[in-house]
Amino acid sequence: MNRTDTAPAPDTGALVFRDAQGEDVPALAEVIHRAYRVGADRSWTSESELIKGPRTTVPALRELIAAPGGRLLVAERDGAPVGCCRLEDRGGSAHFGMFAVDPSAQATGVGRRILAEAERVARDHWSAREMRMTVISLRAELIAWYVRRGYRRTGELSPFPYGELAVGTPVRADLVFELLVKDLAANPAEQLSAG
Repeated sequence: MNRTDTAPAPDTGALVFRDAQGEDVPALAEVIHRAYRVGADRSWTSESELIKGPRTTVPALRELIAAPGGRLLVAERDGAPVGCCRLEDRGGSAHFGMFAVDPSAQATGVGRRILAEAERVARDHWSAREMRMTVISLRAELIAWYVRRGYRRTGELSPFPYGELAVGTPVRADLVFELLVKDLAANPAEQLSAG
């Protein structure tokens, strides 16, 4: 099992980061579903008013774990996953996606720690100079959260994958992604203190 080094944080308890394994998939699928698809009253990251149906599937997660050039990073506490993200090495940059924090662990600093760990992995393991991600442009609160952590809005838009069942069923016809980018060469200590 490939584990990355991490230290406990007083605001979230002892989080352990590691690469996902096949046996993690059912629990991760449930964490991802709760983070993206439960009502907004229980998860501030929910997309339930924009997209219905599962955010991912067990077979899709198994494919992500097996795919070369990427990692599905798990954050666990007391042996149970509380969050995850997908990282892809894109030669000089890394792509960040499928970021999920179980609603029971949201607003405790877990998401900020997962993001910081993902940036560290991209920088230290792949020598990535920047982290890139796409976010649904209507998700103003989520985009603002990333901006507070050093990401900049590029204004570069890309189409939502309508018709791909693996991402759910959109309930609106105006969904697009916006590219956000962060320079990973900046001082990591400054990035963590950004709130």
